[in-house]
Amino acid sequence: MSAAVYTITLMETGESYRCAGYRSVLEGMEALGKKGIPVGCRNGGCGVCKVQVIEGQYTRRVMSREHVSAAEELVGRALSCRIKPTSDLRISVLGQMKKNVCRLVEPVDDSPTSST
Repeated sequence: MSAAVYTITLMETGESYRCAGYRSVLEGMEALGKKGIPVGCRNGGCGVCKVQVIEGQYTRRVMSREHVSAAEELVGRALSCRIKPTSDLRISVLGQMKKNVCRLVEPVDDSPTSST
């Protein structure tokens, strides 16, 4: 008997990937080399992989209240590293990296200004 496999669709891009029911939504994405959900600590401690489940069912493990409040959890917000699909899911990515790895540097205007 094979494990159930579900389709996870990212609303921002319309892309989807298959995720086995024994994997977290984040693990499923990473296992296929897909992109879309930001990846952080993978243990529910950083909040980077936060998503809004638009449609579908899932089981969840304990999530830090620092990143997902009880009220948010009730409306389908979750850390993708802490949820496992039990049906196809449509999700919207909420999390984002807190640090900028690269940032644009504005050119400095070195021309003298005259104040007369």
